[in-house]
Amino acid sequence: MDIWSCGVILFALICGYLPFEDPNTANLYKKILSGEFNIPKAASESARDMIKNILQTNPEIRYRVQEIRKHPWYTSQQLAKITGGIFIGLSQIPINSQIVDKLVTINFKREYVIKCINANKHNHATTSYYLLLKKAELAGEVKDSDF
Repeated sequence: MDIWSCGVILFALICGYLPFEDPNTANLYKKILSGEFNIPKAASESARDMIKNILQTNPEIRYRVQEIRKHPWYTSQQLAKITGGIFIGLSQIPINSQIVDKLVTINFKREYVIKCINANKHNHATTSYYLLLKKAELAGEVKDSDF
């Protein structure tokens, strides 16, 4: 179960959103139990393979730590350099009103979200904003020119 949970986190880190989403809790549980998720094409084939093997619903064939450490995606990350992107707490986060609107619909206060983004805070508001922003970018819903 711990490996599977780490797979959910890995998915979010690579894809920018959670693998299992549904406003209906019953449907969400069905997706989780069936392992129903889609990895965006923007993820490398190696990352896609790693995620699929970690989020395997059958614990008997789910990757264990040994398989993860030997996987090409994992070994390549040890040599990778951090390039580009937004670093929460360091980089100024661009404000997209569509994303702020989405947060408002899930009971975030607009003024609070904007205040946190402008202050470059690292908290639940900015993290939620950034995850929604990355998800929208991957889906082609927003572009840099939308800011």
